[in-house]
Amino acid sequence: MPRQRRTFTPEFKLQLVKLYENGKPRAEIAQEYDITLSALDRWIKNHKETSSFAAKYNRSEEENELAKLRKENQRLLMENDIFTYRHKDN
Repeated sequence: MPRQRRTFTPEFKLQLVKLYENGKPRAEIAQEYDITLSALDRWIKNHKETSSFAAKYNRSEEENELAKLRKENQRLLMENDIFTYRHKDN
């Protein structure tokens, strides 16, 4: 059975990053707090690069462009649906 996805507060993430920065081994932190090493590594990287754990501040240019295009595509699909619905009866 797959593990249920958990969410962590920015405060919790920062606490674990600070433990790492103060010399505690990554593997020890991951085991003690029951998180994956990849999650901890991502939090450490995000904190170093942007001091933020928010995804929108940690995306590459390509990821930002893709998100923007997806949002625009959704808007256009909705506009098309509205247009099609309005002109359906005529």
